[in-house]
Amino acid sequence: MTIRVAVAGATGYAGGEALRLLLAHPEVEIGAITAHASAGTMLREHHPQLPALADREVLATTVENLAGHDVVILALPHGASGAITAQLPPGVLVLDCGADHRLVRASSWELFYGTAHAGVWPYGMPELMVGSATESGKQRDRLVGERRIAVPGCNVTAVTLGLQPGVAAGVIEPLDLVAVLANGYSGAGKSLKPHLLAAEALGSASPYAVGGVHRHIPEIEQNLVAAGAARVTISFTPTLVPMARGILATATARLAAGADAERVRAVWEEAYADEPFVHLLPKGQWPSTAATLGANTALVQLAVDNRVGRVVTVTAIDNLVKGTAGAAIQCMNIALGLPEELGLTTAGVAP
Repeated sequence: MTIRVAVAGATGYAGGEALRLLLAHPEVEIGAITAHASAGTMLREHHPQLPALADREVLATTVENLAGHDVVILALPHGASGAITAQLPPGVLVLDCGADHRLVRASSWELFYGTAHAGVWPYGMPELMVGSATESGKQRDRLVGERRIAVPGCNVTAVTLGLQPGVAAGVIEPLDLVAVLANGYSGAGKSLKPHLLAAEALGSASPYAVGGVHRHIPEIEQNLVAAGAARVTISFTPTLVPMARGILATATARLAAGADAERVRAVWEEAYADEPFVHLLPKGQWPSTAATLGANTALVQLAVDNRVGRVVTVTAIDNLVKGTAGAAIQCMNIALGLPEELGLTTAGVAP
């Protein structure tokens, strides 16, 4: 079958990455390519790396232009998706790469985003460990056949994949979690801001959203509660480093009573043994962002610091692929009953 896909917000980094990945998908025909301020321009002006689409006109992001497609991928600013998605037919698969539909609690959205909550959709992290006293599994089982999916935040993906096996198995304490991330500048989008200029960024590392104010915090907490934690507290500090893309997330947690290094390792091995895109590296080999560039891969490693009684996890992803556009296409495949790995690669482009 041929799946006709529209991409809204196509001139941004996430939208451009979605187009790049869709070009390699054997079942996809790329339909409308839309944006807001750049409507009426040609795509070559924004994404010269996509010569197959160079002569395509960028249309305005309207319900009319997005209608008539099997799938719509939204790569819009936070807060911009709700009005559009409410008008799209229920049979269309809509994948929202923004944050509008990720949070279960309206109060969390209003606190961190400051606008009205647009409602919650099925959460698009197939590898998310979900469970209860009577059943456990992965979130992918809940995505089959869905027509509205909220794609996770990129930082959230890295931290969740690093910590969730330990939370689910009870070998780490979900309180007093600490995560420090090195982030590529593409995660900040294309907006022209002084601190994003090359003169400010090159040769410098800069923290941002320090002190518990980053918008991804409630999403991380929500995921770890889904994985089995009764309550989560996390100190989360992202840092911009001079690279175009990639996230290296170092997250630590207190080791639970009775757990040891052998048990901890076994828990992470079991959690990701059958995952096509999440790879626990062999002992002693540590993740690098370079190894994930262009790939829908998350590389994970861990160690137990016995002196202080903490588990240290390090996770690398490409923020534009596994962190955004690749996750959207992975979820698209699952929702439509296609092979999960179709059109996606685990091969990076390092060096």
